[in-house]
Amino acid sequence: MTKNKDDNVQETIKEEIVNDQVSSNEPEKGSADDQFSNDEEITPLSVAEDEINDLRDKLLRAVAETQNVRRRSEKEKADAANYAMTNFARDMLAIGDNLYRALESLPENEELSDSVKTLIDGVKMTDRELHNIFERQGINKIDPKGEAFNHNFHQAMFETETKDTDGTIIQVLQVGYKIKNRLLRPAMVGVSKGTPEESPKEGDKKE
Repeated sequence: MTKNKDDNVQETIKEEIVNDQVSSNEPEKGSADDQFSNDEEITPLSVAEDEINDLRDKLLRAVAETQNVRRRSEKEKADAANYAMTNFARDMLAIGDNLYRALESLPENEELSDSVKTLIDGVKMTDRELHNIFERQGINKIDPKGEAFNHNFHQAMFETETKDTDGTIIQVLQVGYKIKNRLLRPAMVGVSKGTPEESPKEGDKKE
């Protein structure tokens, strides 16, 4: 009888020890609930939304890059069409310069034979036709006498004191040309730098 009682006591002690161990290993209920509430819940829908936003961003970037490439291509195509003949046009300017010099060197008030007059008329016609071709191709003359000096289109060869406003072009040594909006050759010019202020005479000085 006593033995059975001791066995029951031992079983009771064992159960109490096991229950204490289980209760000590269980997390606190309140802290677990707080942790769950603080963490963002991840669901398949939220994952899909993130992927959609990422794909939308990549699509917008790709569209913008495509538009930039198209604009660059269009600009390069337009430049090629407008300025492809730049080197050829620059070489043709020398022909125009020679025709101009030939006409400028003609003697004035001098009787010329009919054959010479015919030759001169041919040179004048050639010069006019050459400049007509230039204009059709968008090549325009820069003849800036009397205008203000602009370093984008003019090249100053000398400066001299005149009564003109400072920076006024008083002489054009060689006309310039531009093709469309791009400079082909600057005009070589002489520029006024104005006159220095006159110093007062001794008689005008106040004592």
